Amino acid sequence: MDIHRIRFVPYNPAPINCVAFSQPVASKRSGPVRLAIGRASGDIEIWSPLNGAWHQEIIIHGGKDRAVDGLVWVTEPEQTFQDGSRVPGPLRLFSFGYSSTVTEWDLEKGCPKHQSSGTHGDIWCLGAQPFEVPGKGDKGQARVYHSGKKLVAGTMDGSLVLYDIDNGELRYDRVLARASSKKTKMVSIAFKNRNTVVVGTSQSCILVYDMRNGATLAKMTLGSDLLNGAKEIIAWCVKCLDGGDIISGDSTGELRIWDGSTYTQAQRLKAHSSDVLSLVASADGSTIVTGGMDRRTAVYRKTAGSGSRWAKVFHRRYHRHDVKAMATFEGNGMSVVVSGGPDATPIVMPLQKAGIENHRTLSSLPQNPPLQSAYKSRLIISWWDREVSIWRLPDPLGEPGHQSPDKDDTAKKQKLIARVLIKGEANITSASISADGSLLVVSTTTSVKAFHLQPRSGARWDELKISQVKMDERIIAIGATRTLISPDGQWLCLVQVGGVISVLRIQKALSPSEKTLIHPKIVQLQRIQRQAPKHSAMGGLGNYDRIITQAAFSPDSRMLAVADLAGYIDTWVLGHRPRRLQDREHDHDNDASEGSSSDGESDKEDVEMADGIRWRQNPNTSLIPKLHAPPTVLSFSNHIPSNNTTTAGSNETDDYTLLVVTSKPQILLVHPTIGSLTSWSRRNPISRFPSEFRDIRDLVKGAIWSGNRVWLYGNTYVFMIDTTQDLAKPTVAVSATGKELVAQGTKRKRGLDSGAGNRMAKGAAGPTEVLRHVQGQDTEVLSIDGPVLNPVHDDDASHAREDSESEESEDETQGELALLRGTQGKPVQEHQPTNGPGFWYTFKYRPILGIVPLGYSTDNHPEKDSMQSTLHDTKSKVLEVALVERPLFEADLPDRYLSAGQAER
Repeated sequence: MDIHRIRFVPYNPAPINCVAFSQPVASKRSGPVRLAIGRASGDIEIWSPLNGAWHQEIIIHGGKDRAVDGLVWVTEPEQTFQDGSRVPGPLRLFSFGYSSTVTEWDLEKGCPKHQSSGTHGDIWCLGAQPFEVPGKGDKGQARVYHSGKKLVAGTMDGSLVLYDIDNGELRYDRVLARASSKKTKMVSIAFKNRNTVVVGTSQSCILVYDMRNGATLAKMTLGSDLLNGAKEIIAWCVKCLDGGDIISGDSTGELRIWDGSTYTQAQRLKAHSSDVLSLVASADGSTIVTGGMDRRTAVYRKTAGSGSRWAKVFHRRYHRHDVKAMATFEGNGMSVVVSGGPDATPIVMPLQKAGIENHRTLSSLPQNPPLQSAYKSRLIISWWDREVSIWRLPDPLGEPGHQSPDKDDTAKKQKLIARVLIKGEANITSASISADGSLLVVSTTTSVKAFHLQPRSGARWDELKISQVKMDERIIAIGATRTLISPDGQWLCLVQVGGVISVLRIQKALSPSEKTLIHPKIVQLQRIQRQAPKHSAMGGLGNYDRIITQAAFSPDSRMLAVADLAGYIDTWVLGHRPRRLQDREHDHDNDASEGSSSDGESDKEDVEMADGIRWRQNPNTSLIPKLHAPPTVLSFSNHIPSNNTTTAGSNETDDYTLLVVTSKPQILLVHPTIGSLTSWSRRNPISRFPSEFRDIRDLVKGAIWSGNRVWLYGNTYVFMIDTTQDLAKPTVAVSATGKELVAQGTKRKRGLDSGAGNRMAKGAAGPTEVLRHVQGQDTEVLSIDGPVLNPVHDDDASHAREDSESEESEDETQGELALLRGTQGKPVQEHQPTNGPGFWYTFKYRPILGIVPLGYSTDNHPEKDSMQSTLHDTKSKVLEVALVERPLFEADLPDRYLSAGQAER
């Protein structure tokens, strides 16, 4: 496989403003747990911890001048029905963006559900009133309030306002209290109990209010900042411990512990060299974690003894910028802290096992790559916010159709040939380009737009003429979360909110003067009704798990497959039926009522187009196994089945091969037409996969097929699997446990952990700074907070070349590569030909935004059919891909704080 290593594609991850877990402590009876991350671009990411897998399930896209600066989850009380069944209460997500508006989000549809605002200033902090009050007495049962649910917001004009969220609604209620000074800003908020709220202000004080009448219960002063000379101290963050004590972090860099009964200061620690921006505590109140503007994350614990005091255990610099937001989660075997800031990278660190286990860095790039290619035209499109960039990559030297250097200098390198700016305020959710590069479809949550791309003539041959394709108003206004153009360019699939799948016919242009047309008739494909618990949709996240996250067309465009978060796969097959005479006679009569008839026909299981072609549901869809975890990749191989049911000389069924990768992880090859696993998948469960793959924590983001080989890639790795070879030699009467793979691999098998990284090696918890002093010179500070590894020089697993790699060479060359890679080539079955390693991997490229295949222009093969030419070239030539990296040091980050003696590196 030849790799073009690319870094010119623009994609700047937005800074993280807030993080929030749906519940800080989980139990067996509690509902689903999700992590919400709010970014400065207005996007909200929903993550599932998955016992440490950390899967980014969906992204609720924002828009122009929209920022998410605070997130609050509300878990309604548990519901009990007449039949005695109990379900967790519904989960509700609220946000604000430094405005006077509070927004509730519909997670199933990915759009705002309710919005409310009042006559007050911009909101700076938001909190939810607890529903439960700990019980007193022998039984100790907690009292649950099913009504009187409130949101409390602190504003920049010193007001504390209430929002009513009873009965699933969101309404502005009233102003609870106002500060005595108009200069006071309510900066942070926390609840001591249901009736007591603690508010940090910008006027060197922390105020305590009674929720029932708005009376001020206490005022805790912070003094003055004598060191920095600031007049006022800002209490950036406040929290309440389990025992009732209050902790706060302020602009002086100090952590303060307050007695919850007397509201007096009990202890003060110098935590950071600059402002403390975030603060969390464990559920039992034994551990405190702070994050500051100095990039430090510090951990504190109580000392042993009767007169116990808080003491700083250690600090680390996990982030490259401010540590702006933090959230904790404990339960289900996990105990972690998730933090984020302007460096746009979520960091997961252990909470109870801090100092024993390593931290983990999650990817700042989206799980579904915002990247696609036009295989025949060597075009690459990428989208970010409301803009689509179109790049052209030159043909390789020595290949047919390559321009000579003396003809035009633009043929030597890549070129940005067009930019498409989408009108409106909503960000782009998805985009797709046809294989020949003639049609571009872009979708937002409110609209779908199509553009015809045509190369210009004459001296401007390397530029594109872009014109908008006229579409029916009903199509433009529906919006979509995912768009997909079939490989033959004749079908457009739109995945809409609520799991609605719409298919539209594309009429390709026959001459350069004509434009591509999209048929106005919308065909809605029906999914199978799956069995679900009776009351499951009324609690927790409702039907959130039926959101479609993956979709794929077969290589001949005659099958469509989709998968949702619940693990269900639905498929449809394109068929043809000759039209009857009476159908043709009624065509003109039905044109006037096309809109109403299309809606009626969309409810049918089999929907027929005007020329007799129809999409029908695969009758064996229900036989496809349900996945054990949400899918991350859904991809068809290049194989197109023949009319015969079995392959000659074997018992293998000749069918499409559908690759499914889950977040567990789990890698399956499915025959979708008959609804069963392939024989290779039955022989190669995940326990037989190499330990190098099973030890990788990052999830698979995409797959590229090259014949029978599939290349899987994640944020930090590229992994090749040959589906014609078994990954391990089976043993007789011994179950495959995977221990033999651990012995052959270079990595130790990952053990149980608390949801962040694995256990630290001995000596890992060393000093973070070393002072080097030379007589007669100034003392130099050498920071060793985190070793910066060079992925190119420190990669022991990769033996690839610097700029490109080729895996589709002759058999002799592949044999030499297998010898060079040593133990990376696993033994194969005796009856299988030794034509290369069964698997191969590299960690050379990081972080990977996406990988897309490349090809040659269709002008080089005018005598061939476009579809067959593409498939033929794939088999006869070396697989050529463009690998796009987006390292964090190339992202545009704001200036960071530097303490005395530090310099920007």
